[in-house]
Amino acid sequence: MYFPIAYEEPVFRPPSEGRSLILQATIGCSQNQCRFCGMYKMKQFRLRSLADLTQDLAKITPLQRLKIQRVFLADGDALVYPQAQLVELLQLLQQQLPALTRVSSYASPRSLTTKSEVELRLLRENKLRILYFGLESGDSETLRLVNKGFDAEQMLALCQKAKSAGLKLSVTAILGLAGKARSREHAAATAEWINALSPEYFSLLTMFRRHNDDYFTSIEPLSHGEVMAETLDILQQLHPQKTILRSNHVSNFLNLAGSYPKDRQRLIDTAQQAFDAAQRDPAWFNEVPSYCEQLY
Repeated sequence: MYFPIAYEEPVFRPPSEGRSLILQATIGCSQNQCRFCGMYKMKQFRLRSLADLTQDLAKITPLQRLKIQRVFLADGDALVYPQAQLVELLQLLQQQLPALTRVSSYASPRSLTTKSEVELRLLRENKLRILYFGLESGDSETLRLVNKGFDAEQMLALCQKAKSAGLKLSVTAILGLAGKARSREHAAATAEWINALSPEYFSLLTMFRRHNDDYFTSIEPLSHGEVMAETLDILQQLHPQKTILRSNHVSNFLNLAGSYPKDRQRLIDTAQQAFDAAQRDPAWFNEVPSYCEQLY
């Protein structure tokens, strides 16, 4: 559905929010320091006013208002929006959109530090139902190298707080993030972190170039075959409860989909079969993935 809103490009959203109304509550990301991430390097972080967001909503036709079921609050971590104003925005959305079923947002570790469990619970009561959280790695040394700003233990505690408040979590990790030097540690620690949280969703994407050349050249990147081996390492150590796994990002060349615990062995077998087949093409197996995004 097309919405006549003038966005400040680029706008990023999770794949599952493809049919949602996107509102830019913030511009950029408050935690725009991660060395691997090029999503918001061209933007200076700022909050947009409730008046501006109200004007955006006013541009939506009455017929569209009746059909909108989901809203995604952009940009990088709209959860950092001040609590009172965020509650007011959520209530405005419920008033303006009678078919609304849920609101969602990216959440950085920094933005989660700005909300107590009680405050998060109030946001959930006002239809903020899912947070998309970039873990990147469960290995604290890798997180230090990418300048995430938080270690794995701190991020686990923050996500447990959100989960205790009743919010669903969709957690993302990055294959190849640690390069060859810490691939094993990255895989093992990431699986352990997911096992400890059992988020509702866990997604894998693959390290690629996008305004991150300084970091990309600081590691020895994994080949196709090594990315597949790292995927297998994660899957073989992964055993969360009631978690849906996906690897359907455009950067992924091995697509996986399943639910834990029932599909655990099938996912391992699928990845193993793909790894075995890839070994029969040594040129591709040993080649570093070439996917990159140049426009943004």
